[in-house]
Amino acid sequence: MPREAGAEAEVTFSRRVPTGDSLPRDICDRCGFINYVNPKIVVGSVVTYGDKFLLCRRAIEPRRGFWTLPAGFMEQGETTEDGARREAREEANADITVRDLLAIYNIPRIAQVQIMYRATLAEPVFSAGEESLEVGLFAWEDIPWSELAFPSVYWALTQFRSVMNDSVIAPFTNPDGENGNFFPLSGPPAS
Repeated sequence: MPREAGAEAEVTFSRRVPTGDSLPRDICDRCGFINYVNPKIVVGSVVTYGDKFLLCRRAIEPRRGFWTLPAGFMEQGETTEDGARREAREEANADITVRDLLAIYNIPRIAQVQIMYRATLAEPVFSAGEESLEVGLFAWEDIPWSELAFPSVYWALTQFRSVMNDSVIAPFTNPDGENGNFFPLSGPPAS
């Protein structure tokens, strides 16, 4: 079997600014390959059945045991809507109908862009998937606010609530001054 010349050579990278770029990158010292590290895309949805919200108690780290919306990393070859539907199936064994785009959040400290949709359940049929300890439908006043896994879950729920009766919306972004480092409140927002 032919062997690529130099295949046994050690591969090392140096951190430097490539020609035509403005940011330092890891560049292979042997071949010049530039290893771009870009943000990951998370897709998910605020899923409702009537006036209740579908939440999943996380079975995995980070934030194991805390409540979240069905969401996760996008996979290659899928659209963001397909990813949101897949995450609902994986985490809650739920078949959802994606309605429209709710928000795009930027979480720079962990290099994530989160894309959240408004979605519905046709029937209250769901169960805990492999990444969930339990799954439930919660009335607004029963949402476990102090046990939400991430600030963006709070943002998505409260932003959804502010437009839940609107048929057409302009997507939200991070609340002013927020970048995902802190939880806004331990309880529901004032009505």
